[in-house]
Amino acid sequence: MRAFILFMLTCSLTLPANSQPVFSISYPEKQSNKPLDGRLLLLISTDSTAEPRFQISDDVGSQQVFGQDAENWASGTAMQFAGAEFGYPLQSLRQLPAGEYYVQALLHVYETFHRKDGHVVKLPMDRGEGQQWNRAPGNLYSSVQKIRYDPNAMGVISITLDQVIPPIPAPEDTKYIRHIRIQSKLLSEFWGRPMYLGAHVLLPEGWEEHPDVHYPLAIFHGHFPSDFGGFRTEPPDPDIKPDYSERFKLAGYNRIVQQEAYDFYKLWTGPDFPRVLAVEIQHPCPYYDDSYAVNSANVGPYGDAIMYELIPEIERRFRGIGKGWARLTYGGSTGGWEALAVQVFYPEEFNGCYAACPDPIDFRAYTVVDIYKDKNAYYKDGPFGKVLRPGKRDYLGHVSATLQGANYYELAIGSKGRSGQQWDIWEAVYSPAGPDGYPQRIWDKVSGEIDPEVAAYWRDNFDLTHIIRRDWTTLGPKLRGKIHIYCGDMDNFYLNNAVYLAEEMLEQLEQPLYEGEVDYGDRAEHCWNGDHTQPNAISRLRYHRYFIQKWVQELPGRAPQGADLSSWRY
Repeated sequence: MRAFILFMLTCSLTLPANSQPVFSISYPEKQSNKPLDGRLLLLISTDSTAEPRFQISDDVGSQQVFGQDAENWASGTAMQFAGAEFGYPLQSLRQLPAGEYYVQALLHVYETFHRKDGHVVKLPMDRGEGQQWNRAPGNLYSSVQKIRYDPNAMGVISITLDQVIPPIPAPEDTKYIRHIRIQSKLLSEFWGRPMYLGAHVLLPEGWEEHPDVHYPLAIFHGHFPSDFGGFRTEPPDPDIKPDYSERFKLAGYNRIVQQEAYDFYKLWTGPDFPRVLAVEIQHPCPYYDDSYAVNSANVGPYGDAIMYELIPEIERRFRGIGKGWARLTYGGSTGGWEALAVQVFYPEEFNGCYAACPDPIDFRAYTVVDIYKDKNAYYKDGPFGKVLRPGKRDYLGHVSATLQGANYYELAIGSKGRSGQQWDIWEAVYSPAGPDGYPQRIWDKVSGEIDPEVAAYWRDNFDLTHIIRRDWTTLGPKLRGKIHIYCGDMDNFYLNNAVYLAEEMLEQLEQPLYEGEVDYGDRAEHCWNGDHTQPNAISRLRYHRYFIQKWVQELPGRAPQGADLSSWRY
């Protein structure tokens, strides 16, 4: 870090008084022998402790970003930022006050896809990083420069994208963790190029010593996993420098995380833990770090690809039982929505879902927006005034981001739903494809005006509460006892609002009763897992141990007659 700061200081420059305040960006021919497409980002920071590309977020602490699309951009040709480009938190470069700044530029490279539906779209393909524009291998970026900026002076700031983010090495197999990667026929046909699915498989203790045993499958859904998370065969690193978690007000939280992972290893290999295959799936798509595990118009048939291509291959290679009664699905946040969604869309392929802090499962509470009744997503209107809707809070209700701000952040990072961020992936999954092949907007990204026709499409295809209620006559016998939902009542993203509506609906179902569970954590924030004995800081680290054991305890009441409930309990 010290070397980084010294390097930046040596790159300081003062703009000539006779030039205009324009940022001129180019890349050398050695970076690419053909023109490039992508999103060009100009990053400006007041903080020298890290590169500006790592200081952009959707909350109040974000530094500044401006973006514009690069189409067929040739090496040696300059692109300029002169004030018309959209930005966040400031929308225009003309609003940037005079001062000293650290500046950097980055090109998020796009690929051209010729989709099966006939659309040709340009999108950033994941390259092993989980759709992170600031870390994606192959992206071009510049060194950091320190500048003095005066909006009233004339000057040109030249920036060269002289560096390339290197590839990410694949994780290595160990005694307990194995990795697989398969080419999906379904997804390759949809996207018009080879597409892959992967998984990290945690093998049960004794897997090699019991070659005749077949195991249940515990599928953990969530964001892109670089490897199987929360499992560590060594005690915490004694030399680790303790950090401080501002969120949980805990010193040395990094050591706590390592200790929890080591404790899980001891529990997993101990005599009483159920012997199952625990799996974390890799299914990044060109819009996000995962696909949301369902079939959709813009993202493709990821639901079927995971269900009928990847899962059978996992069970074949690692001796899974291979029956719906012997599978559970669980996860939190994105993974919580996915766990409930796959249970609903593939009701006989899973025998229990455990959804913690799920993304909005009822679009009457799409966080703080009712997309069916509200006219504007960003504001709550009154007769003479309007109030911005909140986007993020802590357990005391202190707001650190607005819904408008989060969407403006995404609009600066990528046009046409290509930011790789949360609101854009929801649109990519839930919306129909527009005439240009990109997702139709649920609301105008600048004004916040909601499109009721798109909202109706969302309701009929992806509003899980609506679908369960609408189809309960056929779904009920297949879902009885399988639905479990948990959420903190002070979820940072207001996800508990949709859970309240879902609970109300579930409790009204009859013939059969749903016979599941909905529970809330008092003052718990995002990722609370349903364990009232632990604080949020710990419960969020215990999904595997908590949900697998809970499912096994409930399994005898939902398993078919004659099911093997004993051979894998050695």
